[in-house]
Amino acid sequence: MKRRAFLRNSTGLAGLSLTGLAINPAETASRPADLKITDIRGCTVRAGGENYPIIKIYTNQDVYGLGEVRDSGRLSQALIYKSFLVGQDPLNIEGILKRIKPMAGQSRNGGGYSAIDMALCDIAGKVLGIPAYRLFGSKRRSKITAYCDTPSESDPEVYKALMKKRLDMGFTHYKMDLQKRLIQDKPGALSGQSPTDKGLAYWGEYVEAVRSVIGYDKVLGADHFGYLNVDDGIRLGKAMEKYSLAYIEDVINWDRTNSIQLNKMITEGSPTPTLNGEDLFGLEAFRPWIENHAADIIHPDMETSGGIIETKKIADYANMFGIPVMFHFAGSPVGCMASLHCACLVDDFISMENHAVDTPWWGDLVTGVEKPIINKGEYTVPEKPGLGVELNEEVIKEHLIIPGYFEPTPQFDKPMVGTHFGIPVDAIKK
Repeated sequence: MKRRAFLRNSTGLAGLSLTGLAINPAETASRPADLKITDIRGCTVRAGGENYPIIKIYTNQDVYGLGEVRDSGRLSQALIYKSFLVGQDPLNIEGILKRIKPMAGQSRNGGGYSAIDMALCDIAGKVLGIPAYRLFGSKRRSKITAYCDTPSESDPEVYKALMKKRLDMGFTHYKMDLQKRLIQDKPGALSGQSPTDKGLAYWGEYVEAVRSVIGYDKVLGADHFGYLNVDDGIRLGKAMEKYSLAYIEDVINWDRTNSIQLNKMITEGSPTPTLNGEDLFGLEAFRPWIENHAADIIHPDMETSGGIIETKKIADYANMFGIPVMFHFAGSPVGCMASLHCACLVDDFISMENHAVDTPWWGDLVTGVEKPIINKGEYTVPEKPGLGVELNEEVIKEHLIIPGYFEPTPQFDKPMVGTHFGIPVDAIKK
């Protein structure tokens, strides 16, 4: 794969507007006109080195919605919206989301809002008897390419073994972690935080070891930089060119001063494509990245970026500027299914991550979906109503990190915002 061929091989662009939710009572046994939200509860599962905060939004009828806060986020980031949800029509999705959006924020602080979006889309799909993606248009594909994360290992032979396992599972897209700790004990590898030419060469040895296993016909990216400066990023991109990396991820973190300008300089100077966006919330945050082409690939995590509706807007906007999209993902099968409902709607979509390759029971957390959830390197878009997934209560309870399985949440009955968020409660509730 030659210089930037990865990007040239990705397909077309288009931006589709969201359709409305046309309720047809004949399609469902529920009574949509009388549907009201009655409660929101949650539980937190530990798997694959991450915490998965999973929520349920309950209604006054026999239907509920599942959602998930961003990996290693907190249930409270979703439960805090309870007083703004109870009594509302769950089918008024964008109306509810507009009401609570001022309380959301970047990184994990977008997780609660995103979970609410997923759960509301789950309810709407169940009420209508259609998969969630049908709420917003037609799917572009039934299969989504999965890219597998691979934990950093200091021993190249161990790294090679991990990659061989993934190759044997049928993956064609891979990501490796080029962490600073891999080279920090090497003589002359670092000058302060910056990798020297020797340091870049040491990193290259790890990449070469991985390429020796998966070959050069597979897609490979690299992550875990963030602390580098512009010059480091450009040098990194040039050093990795001979290994045909598809991208270098988050070279400068989103929260650095002038991060958009700095990342744009790296994008323009690096022969290796750049990728960024997993910690950004909302189209408003993504717009300057997209309009300034600060990254070659936009990389939202739907559990931070705003859920299905907001992330589709982000992806469509990126496509309008000729920028392809990948999804970061490190959550449970609940968030995975929700992400697939969005990914299948995006015209120029490359692949979606999975962090749980080394957790054999990850897929057992849910029922109702095709197993294995990743088969020969691909996800299958769910076709059952809503998100198309239900929880496996027995397995979930075995892996709770915080006691309690969807227990009542009276502590969130009253608004818990206000001066803490700098937003008057009365203004939000209007």
